[in-house]
Amino acid sequence: MGAGKTTVGRACATALGRGFVDTDELIETQTGRTVPELFETIGEAGFREAERAAVADAAASPEPLVIAVGGGAMVDPVNRRTVRHDGFVVWLQGAPAELAARVERDGVGARPMLAGGPAAATLTRLAAARAGAYAAAADATVPTDDAHVTAVTDAVLRVYAEAAA
Repeated sequence: MGAGKTTVGRACATALGRGFVDTDELIETQTGRTVPELFETIGEAGFREAERAAVADAAASPEPLVIAVGGGAMVDPVNRRTVRHDGFVVWLQGAPAELAARVERDGVGARPMLAGGPAAATLTRLAAARAGAYAAAADATVPTDDAHVTAVTDAVLRVYAEAAA
């Protein structure tokens, strides 16, 4: 959350001449509900089921895509296998305090995982709980702290090009 998945993903897709899919946006389109509404009506478990389907749908595209997946998606081993099968996975890694400042600046309302308390504390807890899953999924890690979107996009494109070479 707050690492720049959607913004950097869109920029990478443009640079690569590919389509872009944000799985949260795909879920909202498929269900006709926002992520916060889904958390409220079907709970986190129900949302994670919808997320698994969205990740599978995006990954099954016959055209190469840049796909941004929500932070909780990589906790699911099925999702990790799906994205790693044919994809190149980049973990946009940021310090919880930096990520919290970004999401607080953008507004926490659309982020149901932050509903229970201070963003920095929640993001610190989530980072610790998810780090192993992120590391297991990632082909590369790009730090985002104190970096402009352009610099992060360039770094992602660079590690992707190096891996493809």
